[in-house]
Amino acid sequence: MMLGKAIRSERIFDRNTRRTIIVPLDHGVSVGPIYGLVDLKGTVNQIAEGGANAVLMHKGLPRCTHRGAGRDVGLIIHLSASTSLCPSPNAKTLVGTVEDALKLGADGVSVHVNLGDETERHMLHALGEVSSHATEWGMPVLAMIYARGPKIADEYAPEVVRHCARVGEELGADIVKVPYTGDPDSFATVAESCCVPVVIAGGPKLDSTRDLLRMVHDSVQAGGSGLSIGRNVFQHKNVTLLLKALNGIVHKDWDLDQAVDFMGDELD
Repeated sequence: MMLGKAIRSERIFDRNTRRTIIVPLDHGVSVGPIYGLVDLKGTVNQIAEGGANAVLMHKGLPRCTHRGAGRDVGLIIHLSASTSLCPSPNAKTLVGTVEDALKLGADGVSVHVNLGDETERHMLHALGEVSSHATEWGMPVLAMIYARGPKIADEYAPEVVRHCARVGEELGADIVKVPYTGDPDSFATVAESCCVPVVIAGGPKLDSTRDLLRMVHDSVQAGGSGLSIGRNVFQHKNVTLLLKALNGIVHKDWDLDQAVDFMGDELD
């Protein structure tokens, strides 16, 4: 890995565990200022104090979230967007550049691709273009790859998720974000088939904190490199405590019972 990418990657990944906890805060473009994304500075403070490695957001938000004090946290600028108001919300378009992210002092960029959508070719082109520019600048790229389209029967099927991860890897991503396949044995086949770190998405709001902790624990034990989870983290009733529990799982190899006990009365 070139030196610039290596230095920036160390602001996203723990140097010792080679794993990461990323909290995306880019939902405001797609669904508006939902709970947890109104007081952005307060949310980022809670995320940083919980020990997350990085936050992920669109280029207009760092001016609202720059803190000037407290624990450091890495910054990934998201370059893709669409809104839920659009008839084709799965069709993502580029809304920023690697150079934008560099000017903001970011440690990485991210691009969203929905395989199977009618506009897939445009999103693949965008990922390839960003990857090329990022290599020139030494900027790590996170590729969020999901399978969403008329030919997709099950976006969580292991063979589908493996395909998603492979697309991100082959088009130059340094980190690939995909859905969790539901069990550690099948997710192990995803991690094994990809030579770059694979992190899991959070998906829809989960029913319980225990379910979230179990999913993260099982994915890491299966060879995953951590998580990039938004709503299930920033909408939790105790964001900082949850992130400390996730930190225990991801970076300290806690078992599920340790994480559950740590949450105490805040477990739902």
